Amino acid sequence: MIRNINNKKEQLTRAKQITGKVIIYCVLVLFALWILVPFSIIIVTSFKTAREASNPEFSFFPKDFTADGYKDVFTYTAGGEGMPLLIRGFLNTFLIVIPPTVLGLFCSAMSAYAFAKLRFKGKNVLFSALLMTMMIPGTIMLTPSYMIYTLLGWVDTPLPLMIPGMFGAATCVFFMRQFYSGIPSSLIEAAKLDGMGYFKIFWKIMVPLSVPALLAQGILGFIAGYNDYFGPYLYLQDPKWYTLQIALNSFQGSYSRNIPAMMAGAVIALIPTLIIYIVAQKYFIEGIATSGMKL
Repeated sequence: MIRNINNKKEQLTRAKQITGKVIIYCVLVLFALWILVPFSIIIVTSFKTAREASNPEFSFFPKDFTADGYKDVFTYTAGGEGMPLLIRGFLNTFLIVIPPTVLGLFCSAMSAYAFAKLRFKGKNVLFSALLMTMMIPGTIMLTPSYMIYTLLGWVDTPLPLMIPGMFGAATCVFFMRQFYSGIPSSLIEAAKLDGMGYFKIFWKIMVPLSVPALLAQGILGFIAGYNDYFGPYLYLQDPKWYTLQIALNSFQGSYSRNIPAMMAGAVIALIPTLIIYIVAQKYFIEGIATSGMKL
């Protein structure tokens, strides 16, 4: 009798577990379809003709397969001459985004190391003030920032998009501080006994141990700058400085009726971020997962 009751309990438990897994997988499949179906439509539409793409009768697979949309994207120039606008947009984007990402990550990591492992007066007050800056909406600082950059003569140059980011970001400092706090202080004390200075400890010990976290923050910073539209739209007025997002917007205005060309531009713009994620996926997940954990 008792054995039968136990068997029934085990069967109910297994049934609940199986039901829970089925529900979870169904939800995950729905979310995956929510993302993949529009993305698939964009890719398929980029290989259609303009007439077929604008046809009210939608068909998933193209009847006349063509790559004219990609040809239009790579041959479009803003003034009808010079380098294609999309290629120029790629080069400008990398020029504007990569230096602030690298230097800003370095400065943020040094600040995080100081807040996590060094002892100095006012450390907690300064860190609290740093966290308070994260609560300030960016739109509040928009007008004074623009006025300052106008006085400096930086408007219509990439400097407003590059220089501030080179000094780091509060969110990155907070994240890296949580990571460095999980590194045993005994390593630093041992390094001090060996005669290493603060910067050498940071460069020789902290940086190698925090490579996954640094890569994760670097990827997030690069993608944020890569996808930024409002900043370049506000400060860059000369087409020679257009970033990829502004170039795509200009392209959309000229090819508003050429739907395959617009879809092709969107696909091309997605390729760098997809490559970065595929290559650095392991380190990105590791860096996020180990934040704040004891190493």
